[in-house]
Amino acid sequence: MTVRAKKFTPEVLLSAPRRSSAIPNQKGTLALFTVSTYSFNSQSKSSEIRVLDIKTGQTNLVSSDAQASEPTWLGKKNLILWLRGGEKGTTNLMLTDGDNLELKPATITSFNGSVANLKITEIDSETFALVVTGLATPSGSLYNPETAEKPKSTGKVYSKLFVRQWDSYVTENTSSIWYTTLKIKGSSGSSNMTAGSLRNALAGSSLESPVPPFGGAGDFDASKNGIVFVAKDPKINAANYTKTDLYFIPLDFTKPRAQTPQIVKTGNLKGYSASPVFSPDGNSVAFTRMKSIQYESDKPRLLLIPDITDLTNVQEFYETPDGEGKWDLRPETITWSQSGEELYVTAEENGRGKLFKLPASPRHAKDLPKAIVSDGTVTDVKLLPNNQLLVSSNSLVDNSTYSILDPETDASSLVSSNSKLGKAFGLSQDQVDEFWFAGAEDYNVHAWVLKPSNFDKSKKYPLAFLIHGGPQGAWNEGWSTRWNPAVFAEQGYVVVTPNPTGSTGYGMEFQNGIKNQWGGRPYIDLVKCFEYIEANISYVDINRAVALGASYGGYMVNWIQGHPLGRKFKALVTHDGVFSTLNQYSSEELFFPHHDFDGTLWDNRENYEKWDPARHLKNWATPHLIIHNELDYRLPIAEGLAPFNVLQTKGIDSKFLTFPDENHWVLKPENSLLWHKEVLGWINKYTRIEEEELNACVSQVRM
Repeated sequence: MTVRAKKFTPEVLLSAPRRSSAIPNQKGTLALFTVSTYSFNSQSKSSEIRVLDIKTGQTNLVSSDAQASEPTWLGKKNLILWLRGGEKGTTNLMLTDGDNLELKPATITSFNGSVANLKITEIDSETFALVVTGLATPSGSLYNPETAEKPKSTGKVYSKLFVRQWDSYVTENTSSIWYTTLKIKGSSGSSNMTAGSLRNALAGSSLESPVPPFGGAGDFDASKNGIVFVAKDPKINAANYTKTDLYFIPLDFTKPRAQTPQIVKTGNLKGYSASPVFSPDGNSVAFTRMKSIQYESDKPRLLLIPDITDLTNVQEFYETPDGEGKWDLRPETITWSQSGEELYVTAEENGRGKLFKLPASPRHAKDLPKAIVSDGTVTDVKLLPNNQLLVSSNSLVDNSTYSILDPETDASSLVSSNSKLGKAFGLSQDQVDEFWFAGAEDYNVHAWVLKPSNFDKSKKYPLAFLIHGGPQGAWNEGWSTRWNPAVFAEQGYVVVTPNPTGSTGYGMEFQNGIKNQWGGRPYIDLVKCFEYIEANISYVDINRAVALGASYGGYMVNWIQGHPLGRKFKALVTHDGVFSTLNQYSSEELFFPHHDFDGTLWDNRENYEKWDPARHLKNWATPHLIIHNELDYRLPIAEGLAPFNVLQTKGIDSKFLTFPDENHWVLKPENSLLWHKEVLGWINKYTRIEEEELNACVSQVRM
């Protein structure tokens, strides 16, 4: 029996169980996952590790310890390892038997610091390599904030960039990769398992991995032959250039120190490196790398090192003489087939997070990759026996599904849906639609539509016009706990999420068209989208439209406020947006404006001025909610205070919402609930939705 929410409200969104991707055991019979839930009644979060029976879809509890995380399988038997936050800043390595979950978990060892991103790889029948990440002190030891000496002054002195990044100030401690061995003798019980001391794989190298601020398990991989990882080039200014290289460390676990990391050279490709993955035999590595040294959203090129002992032989898939590459999509995650003969790669295409299949050698990859999952958004892929795949994904109406996929036939069978395909939320795929419209120039633009669950085509509904950030990003057929179109739809809106010039997944020419065009082609695309809705979607009440956007989407809402499209909306919402493009140097990643505005502020000031929303303040007139957070160092809080000051000074109905403990995003459940209440309250006020619902209730009572 499915428990169904009466209405998909912000409370339902934020308290719904959030599942991780599923990790199968070697036999492909069981899969581990974590699930966390927030209760607004108790103001507390619960967290569980569970094991899924892939055949029946039933689950069993492994651990309900709120400090437990990152479960993984150990070896051929169903042993389960995970990390647990311990006392005084330590991290414990825990073990239990997946076939005997009633047994009390055992502590194998304790690490003197906070570690994460646990990976296990088999060396031989009795030895496993354990690899984690954690901060290293300047001396190379594992950093423990609980036992570290506290500074006597709060002052911070810098002589190079970064000073701060994303939501924190840079410290002397750096991200590093740590490794050791687990040895099993005799039976597989915890009493017969020993763990060595952690060793810093990057000690003395000046390299930092995972790469801050978002680097994680995808920045490195391990095999019996060693570790591959990506790291920023320590010789360049990290704030001005995106250059990250791939490195390989051969590992000899009998020696006390790791060998010096060996760089993998990739010719003219000098941008971000990402997603290194060893082949099943540990002899080859697939990864991606961008060409531009200053464009964070450049197209990643798929690369192969056929033999890890020969780092000079790096081969590019779909290489072309002009350097642009034959495949016009942006590969992200990579999974090898069991045989090592094929790769499964995720990439955005036309508003979906698809899964593609291609040969594992550039010499054999003559045809473009074939999409084997084309709906929703694939978030993770794991191997099962018989060359099947366990696919984790989501959609606009379901926050987590696990499916078994046959990559030869594309046949897929559902194992588990967290919300019963949206039914638990009162949502269905019938609410989802899409359309294409003519853009600013000779191209078409894609947009998603989400209608209320009680949609009646004979009625008219106000429009919620959502503008995505990036700007190199996209509205995809995927779930979000921050900007979820279904939350707006269930308030009674028809939600339209256009993907204008600059959006990813529609080819690089379309994406790159936003360079030095921030308020140009994308704005015209949005105008044409609005006109298309007015002319073609009869159930939208265009006179009750609101526009909302975050980050670049917030920039665009500010730009719209100063232009004719702004008069078409009853109310506007800007979340952590750009007030003035002349303030880009108060941000941290300077390579971003240098690329998008085609140079520095002093060399190309006219480009920054041309697309500055602050040039058009005299036109501002529409009621406007401004949201900006104190810990947003990408766009500092002055970018939110300034437009609110303008709105108040001009006498325009306006509100300002800020969170001192949030960054570019609002992540804490209670804060997110307030965010939703303020945003929905603001737009509902001007579209008269609450008044409309009240009138409907009165009419029903009179009847």
